Amino acid sequence: MSTEPFDENPQPGVTQRAIDTATDISRTVGDVTGALRVAVDRLSATIEEASRPGKALSTVSTITRQAPLASLFVAFLVGIAVARRR
Repeated sequence: MSTEPFDENPQPGVTQRAIDTATDISRTVGDVTGALRVAVDRLSATIEEASRPGKALSTVSTITRQAPLASLFVAFLVGIAVARRR
């Protein structure tokens, strides 16, 4: 029989802390994955909406197919303009 007093709230061991940490990380990863899935779904819906005939993305796509070098030149000029502002 032990004469040491019984500790009602023992400190968690290394194993228990590792399990708690892994559980917290798992929840965080799950939350981030869910948020990312929602963002991708919203982005996909937006791209689909913009790709319909007569919309902006459809127009840009058509122009790019008809004149790829001119479109590349314009994109290059826009890139330079944006870079110089910063």
